[in-house]
Amino acid sequence: MKSDHSMIPRYKGSVQADIFSGLTVALALVPEAVAFAFVAGVSPIVGLYGAFMMCLITAIGGGRPGMISGATGAMAVVMVHLVMEGNAMGAEGSYSGVQYLFFTLLLVGIFQSLAGFFRLGKFIRMVPRSVMMGFVNGLAIVIFLSQLKMFQSGEGWIQGKALWTMIALVALTMGILFLVPLIYKKAPGALIGIISVSLLVLFIKIDTETVLSFILTNGGTGIQAGLPSFAFPQVPFSWETLVFITPYAVILSAIGLIESLMTLSLIDELTHSHGNGNKECVAQGVANFTNGLFGGMGGCAMIGQSIINITSGGRGRLSGITAGIALLFFILFTSDYIEQVPIAALVGVMFIVVIKTFAWSTFNIINKIPKWDVTVIILVTALTVMYDLAIAVLCGVIISALIFAWRNALRIRAQKSVDEHGIKHYKIYGPLFFGSTTLFFSKFDIEDDPQEVIIDFEESRIMDQSAIDIINKVAEAYQQLGKNIHLRHLSKDCTRLIKKAEKICDVNVLEDPDYFVSIDNYRKYQEELSTTD
Repeated sequence: MKSDHSMIPRYKGSVQADIFSGLTVALALVPEAVAFAFVAGVSPIVGLYGAFMMCLITAIGGGRPGMISGATGAMAVVMVHLVMEGNAMGAEGSYSGVQYLFFTLLLVGIFQSLAGFFRLGKFIRMVPRSVMMGFVNGLAIVIFLSQLKMFQSGEGWIQGKALWTMIALVALTMGILFLVPLIYKKAPGALIGIISVSLLVLFIKIDTETVLSFILTNGGTGIQAGLPSFAFPQVPFSWETLVFITPYAVILSAIGLIESLMTLSLIDELTHSHGNGNKECVAQGVANFTNGLFGGMGGCAMIGQSIINITSGGRGRLSGITAGIALLFFILFTSDYIEQVPIAALVGVMFIVVIKTFAWSTFNIINKIPKWDVTVIILVTALTVMYDLAIAVLCGVIISALIFAWRNALRIRAQKSVDEHGIKHYKIYGPLFFGSTTLFFSKFDIEDDPQEVIIDFEESRIMDQSAIDIINKVAEAYQQLGKNIHLRHLSKDCTRLIKKAEKICDVNVLEDPDYFVSIDNYRKYQEELSTTD
């Protein structure tokens, strides 16, 4: 997607760029963490603690420098059900749901760390390009729709002067973000935009929603708090608890890893570098486990904030570390100032993220790529918007795999010839697996073939048990007619699996002694050839 992200700087990072981009990201994390905390049904400070710990720990030990993690909507929509059920399980008014959330995060951390230790991060390679395009398109739409909620007040949309003020401030922020790189490409455009619009609102006293008013409107009390403190989750450590939280832990682990690894792949592409997926899995696990012990809501990689970071020049671990420490600093000391930042300035930054995230080349290639790939892109995009990322990616990978299997099933073919001895040769081309077995069987003229038949697999590959089974069936069909069949160029692992074929036919390779299954069968076949001569 090189053409889609031409506005993203390609220069190498620096300490200065990392610090400025980290500060920008920290500002953008505040409303996101608060909003997702409300979605999950927990206190805003739980979301802010979660964003701080996720950001800092993954920045230090993660496998993708420059990638930002924090509290995310994808995980929050699962957490809300967990918290509600947890509240119902506890005593009335105890609000034990958040404690069950913390305990679940401990299990999430273990699962994700194990995924890294067992090197499961490499399976992100199995995600096709069409699924990746659908992922970024869907996520861009989700980010856009989430920002539209900032134009609402209560159950309805803001109107009149308030609406036009909001639109003007958003447009001004976006304009600054477009102009600053043209003047000096290494300047932190997002941070300059947020500070400029905030000062404008403060000095002119423009009446518009701020971070504080947003929190108060949603039932919060502000972002000021102390340091997160250690406290083991206060839930019954019982079999019933494990049965309750384990399904949620599995789902949250999967969603977190999928979104993190997909974001890692995207950032790799945008920065022309390569991250370590397995290391990132472990870091995500450690961060979520820590959240469970220190009262955070956990999370995973955030594509929006990651794009903000690399757009602002953040390339190294220092950018994420700065963002995490700055967020904690905001919570501890400067909450009064951060609460005065206009929501419109942050929305403007996120709208730029949407523009830079969406794969605009989709519209250019839609008539040039196979229709199945177009279908996958549209499907993954729609499912990401309608449901969640995990379902979208899983469905996209499954459908892509089925399409791949169907296409390869049609590639099996046989070149037929009869030599001077009257022996018929079948030279097989293409992969032989469950999808191609029927077509493979149809290639043989069993009734009309001569007494001796050789099937050569030098240009083919035996892929699975279905392939072994169909070879056995072909051998049986020839045997029932009293004909001899000889299999060539089968690998040793295949010959070990074709037990039935070994009993009823010769399985050997005349030219390649290493492939002989039985020297007795080989000698028998030489004698038969001599008799034929």
